[in-house]
Amino acid sequence: MSNTYQYINVSVEDGIGLVELNRPKVLNAINRGMVSEILSAFETFDRNQEVKVILLSGKGRAFAAGADIAEMANDNAIDFELMNQFADWDRIAAVKKPIIGAVQGFALGGGFELALCCDMLFAADDAEFGFPEVSLAVMPGAGGTQRLTKLIGKTRAMEWLMTGDRMSAAEAQRLGIINRVVARELLFEETKKFAGRLAKQPPLSIRLIKESVLKAVDYSLYEGMQYERKNFSLLFASEDQKEGMKAFIEKRKPQYKGK
Repeated sequence: MSNTYQYINVSVEDGIGLVELNRPKVLNAINRGMVSEILSAFETFDRNQEVKVILLSGKGRAFAAGADIAEMANDNAIDFELMNQFADWDRIAAVKKPIIGAVQGFALGGGFELALCCDMLFAADDAEFGFPEVSLAVMPGAGGTQRLTKLIGKTRAMEWLMTGDRMSAAEAQRLGIINRVVARELLFEETKKFAGRLAKQPPLSIRLIKESVLKAVDYSLYEGMQYERKNFSLLFASEDQKEGMKAFIEKRKPQYKGK
């Protein structure tokens, strides 16, 4: 996959679709063009049968230090309504393949919202997360208040959002926002190793597990269970399920095709 993007670097290695934010001089500040490119790369990978997992990272000292303030400073409410800029964020949330984020340095504001779009997060021990929007007399608009609240609960989310305080990687892990904290110099290597492990899993199982877990966040237990049951049954229509169980019985390694 050739890199034809202005704000991101994109490549494929060993079944992993790599997307790297590439505005290091401004700490990968997220502008609308970057979001559009991230969405384009994610959707391309989602359709590419060679790609099993997506890994999102940031080039340089930070993952993403926030939204590009200069780009929106003079916008008004009608501009936002007509641009419908958050539609791209909604489409990022609809990507079927697992997205794993590797966060170093700052993940603030829109950068934190982008991190929260990932299904799993690895963070360097120097990572800092936060929503400083309140200090600019605004608030998160790309899902920050919703995703953070669903992850850590109402009262704790209120505190972080209303104070604009930053949380350390250790605190973010304690709150259940990130999966693992690793040394900065090992961050990409460790995240890629984990992504590689998922890339070897049966793709249809991974796809339907992601779908079911995301439903659990929004659905009642009963509705979620019905959804899970349908996906469980659906996997029994796959060649991979037959291969997986046959290989287990025959005591050999399965060869999955994602079919």
